[in-house]
Amino acid sequence: MTDKSGARIVIKSRQGQEETIQELAGEVLVRGDVIYIRYEEAEKGPTGGTTRALVKISGDEIKIMRHGEVESEQTFRSGHKLPGFYFSPFTKFHLSTVTHRLESRLAGAFGQVVWEYDLYVHDELSGNFNISLLIQEEA
Repeated sequence: MTDKSGARIVIKSRQGQEETIQELAGEVLVRGDVIYIRYEEAEKGPTGGTTRALVKISGDEIKIMRHGEVESEQTFRSGHKLPGFYFSPFTKFHLSTVTHRLESRLAGAFGQVVWEYDLYVHDELSGNFNISLLIQEEA
């Protein structure tokens, strides 16, 4: 069964004392036990282009895929180090994430997912991030 609806997406990202909050319009699509969230990133890319994001929530894993001016992929699974990449018009690098915590509080397609991870770029620790992804039904 496929169920698609509009959604309000709130993404909070904290690295150290710095916190970023994005509020976006998007859509949620449910296919079986997998939830897909699609939205266009609020900020333009390095040369003014747009980037579309797709977040896939399945069981104990989250995958974020970005396409457009920025191309990237990150996967998060608690207790695992997983590979990814980031490509933009100005830089390209491979990365990996080590996820320390991943919790889902979802009722159907809506609710909240939070996770904490270390980001490695070229096998060097780049930072520790705490992410909160809130998915609300469009009013």
